[in-house]
Amino acid sequence: MPQPNHAPVFSAPFSVIGPEFIDPKPLEIILEKYPCRNLVITDMNHKILLKVKPHDSKLHRQRVLLDASDQPIAKLRQKGFSMHSRWNVFKGESKADSDILFSTKNENMMQLKMNVCVMLANKAGVVSDHCDLRIKGSWSKGNFSIYIGDSSTAIAQIHKPKNSKYSGDIFTLTIEANMDYACVVALFAIVDAMENPDEVKKGSGAAGAAGNILEIASNLSSA
Repeated sequence: MPQPNHAPVFSAPFSVIGPEFIDPKPLEIILEKYPCRNLVITDMNHKILLKVKPHDSKLHRQRVLLDASDQPIAKLRQKGFSMHSRWNVFKGESKADSDILFSTKNENMMQLKMNVCVMLANKAGVVSDHCDLRIKGSWSKGNFSIYIGDSSTAIAQIHKPKNSKYSGDIFTLTIEANMDYACVVALFAIVDAMENPDEVKKGSGAAGAAGNILEIASNLSSA
């Protein structure tokens, strides 16, 4: 299917968060959810690649994307009082407009199917006014993809495995070659927050246990 004229054109490698998160070959990784919106991302050999932890403030829902050694890579921050559940993603621990990497908004607030627009920022921190990437699919069915603009070209596919009793908490991410997998993980974390707005409140009493679980997972990975 030919792409619309307004579809963004990306050159490989496609780096958003950092070139160190680009693999020259197609990549398959595992994302596992723990209580209180903690996420652990591993390769197929269970080596930890990334983590996502909640970092809410009084006014904003926030997540921090960490590398395997717990160094902050990006901050995910929901825009307050947004009609479209808008999130902004910044470099490291920053929240300055000049350090914004991309912004997302949910274009299907009243519909069952997922339709999230991703607008990338330029080097000056100016966010695009059109959809550079689009996330479409079904959260309830555990099957959605990230596309280039409004084209049919997918750069990543996310699905739940069907053969595990823990499949509700585990997702497999298949990412095309030369694509920024940290960006894909950040987008998953945003969609997870959009689809499960009450999960943090329900699991708040388990925060300490969640931290212990993540520490055990890190120890097992490095063993």
